[in-house]
Amino acid sequence: VKGDWAYDMIKEVCPGINTDILPEVIPAGTKVGNLSEGVCNELGAKSIPVIAVAEHDTGSAVVSVPFYDKKSAYLSSGTWSLLGVELDKPIINDITRQLNYTNEGGINNTVRLLKNIMGLWIHQECKRHWEKLGETVSFDELDKGAMAATPFASIIDVDSAEFFEPQNMPQKIQNYCRATGQAVPETKGEITRCVMESLALKYREAIEGLEKIVGYKIPALHIVGGGCKNTILSQFTANAINRPVYAGPVEATAVGNLVTQLIALGELKDLEEAREVVRNSFPIEEYVPADIDAWEDAYNRYKKMTGK
Repeated sequence: VKGDWAYDMIKEVCPGINTDILPEVIPAGTKVGNLSEGVCNELGAKSIPVIAVAEHDTGSAVVSVPFYDKKSAYLSSGTWSLLGVELDKPIINDITRQLNYTNEGGINNTVRLLKNIMGLWIHQECKRHWEKLGETVSFDELDKGAMAATPFASIIDVDSAEFFEPQNMPQKIQNYCRATGQAVPETKGEITRCVMESLALKYREAIEGLEKIVGYKIPALHIVGGGCKNTILSQFTANAINRPVYAGPVEATAVGNLVTQLIALGELKDLEEAREVVRNSFPIEEYVPADIDAWEDAYNRYKKMTGK
């Protein structure tokens, strides 16, 4: 990876463009200067170094992942899910293309091989719809309803196109279940359980795809970001993938941004030490797999339903 603009592709896609307008590509962790005098005066602050961080939120979030084993996967969990592994170099072949995985740049010339997946958007949209109907709905209430609902009564492919559109998400879920010949979830708890179980099964599918690409078994999954606060999803994910899940830190993007700056300033030695600091500074919850046989049956049902 050259770490520079793909000038040949630019000429192909945008013939005639003056490439002199393109700024220098610099790696994350580069000191680019100091805070300008005007900003310092406005804020009443001293001039401090300005550091280029991993400037995509997921890039910074992955910096904060407190890996116990470098072969483990990460899940940046929020409205969307980004599940992948950190590598020394990209893997570009027919499998990554067919399974729709992407290689993205990371800190210290690492590569984030990952897949973009539906996240808690479906859950959020369901809650939004019920609130539009004038109902008062809390996430705690939905969680309690989900745990009281029958396991695996209905499963959806969370990446099916209809679930990316807003408006009346509960009805979209019900229509999908009806069309696939399953029990139709009616209560808020049943719908919530359907969403959480289906997300966990999708994460297993994504991990199995990663294993096909990298050629080794992934030992564990680290969930970071706001979604790691959802204890039901974290436990369901551990059950579905049949390996431990470690949840935290919650504010992963901010933490990754911070430790990148500390490395650049010499306060932390390297990425390994930064992740050790994260492990020792934030609560990391461990979820151990349970109900393995039931989840295996559900995953086989999911694969048969989706044809995957």
